[in-house]
Amino acid sequence: IFEKELQFWSSMKLSAVDPVKALLTGFVILIMSFSTGAKAFSVANLNYVSPPASDAAAQITNPVKYPRDLYPEIEPYEEGMLDVGDGHQLAYDVSGNPNGIPAIFLHGGPGAGVSPRVRRFFDPAIYNIVIFDQRGSGKSIPNASDDLEKSLVENTTPKLVEDIDKLRRHLKIDRWGLVLGGSWGSTLALAYAETYPEDVESLLLRGVFLFGPDEVDYLFCNGGTYGQNPQAWETYCQYIQDTSQGWDREQKNLLGAYWERL
Repeated sequence: IFEKELQFWSSMKLSAVDPVKALLTGFVILIMSFSTGAKAFSVANLNYVSPPASDAAAQITNPVKYPRDLYPEIEPYEEGMLDVGDGHQLAYDVSGNPNGIPAIFLHGGPGAGVSPRVRRFFDPAIYNIVIFDQRGSGKSIPNASDDLEKSLVENTTPKLVEDIDKLRRHLKIDRWGLVLGGSWGSTLALAYAETYPEDVESLLLRGVFLFGPDEVDYLFCNGGTYGQNPQAWETYCQYIQDTSQGWDREQKNLLGAYWERL
């Protein structure tokens, strides 16, 4: 997964590759491979993994009190696997009010998957809540952790947009009353609404990510996230510097450097 992720991010410097070709996680595990006999193994090199950021704001010991909590936990009244073609089956479930406003949640990543918690973003008395794992993610088949090659077959933004429409038609929903997405989910929500404007009544987006080169650079290339955890950024760079034969060149494209090593 991480190998494909780095391959994609590094390629952003060179070409407009479809973003969902990679399963993005926002962090990198450094992999060292070694072999014994005919068997090959991969282990994490923990020498370059920094400790968690400090809780200087004491938000763990003294968490922020919000005006209201999430809605109560609920169980789905319908679950299934939808065959969308290209060898992919998407895991989905439906909960809340069967006669309520149709709402769908689009997870981030790409590749993060959903959890029962995301149902709690919606008032179950008002919304008919649909959640699903996008191609290669969560309970969908094939999952990237089980079969990376097959999970990436036709795993593109246009295909994910079509998957949402196929799920809508499968559930006999005329129109989404609400499409909720964050991070990569906001990117996908916008792409879906642009493709099927007549099938979307409203969008609710948070952590909007448009996948521009400036955003990619900010996250992984020019140190924009340094202030969030300086030690993590320093070790991220240090591994490349310690293993580089051309640091002046590689420090300008850290993602490309990671890809070369993997």
